[in-house]
Amino acid sequence: MFYGAVVWDPWLIVAQIVCLQCLYYLTLGAFLSFLVGTRVSRLSLVYFFDFATITTSTVTGWCVIASFLLSSIAGAGYMLYLIERAKKCLDFAATLYIIHLFICLIYGGWPSSITWWFVNGIGVAVMALLGEYLCIRRELKEIPITRYRSNV
Repeated sequence: MFYGAVVWDPWLIVAQIVCLQCLYYLTLGAFLSFLVGTRVSRLSLVYFFDFATITTSTVTGWCVIASFLLSSIAGAGYMLYLIERAKKCLDFAATLYIIHLFICLIYGGWPSSITWWFVNGIGVAVMALLGEYLCIRRELKEIPITRYRSNV
């Protein structure tokens, strides 16, 4: 893709949002099954979307918090390959967490836990800043140009 050509492609944007959201939840599910699934008898969607599971009063709650934060780090890596532009990372990270907020609203009501807001705020910041950092590093790489010398 040429970065100079500004073309607004809404289908590409929607596809990127859907892919990023799916990869985020797949990664969150993997971390939850590894960290929380070994501690509880039955892993369910409650750990994904209910604000009451994100708590600092139990070891399981800390495992849920670690799962969300590790998923945000993985999301930054996904943005490196899906989004590819540093200036779009904040938009896509915020969109992911706004969609997550709406799903949580539908599933369990308004998140009234300060811990939920803190963990998700840290998550969006980590995903956006780390994603921007990774994308900037890629954008600033030197382009290798091979020179062929003629033997004159």
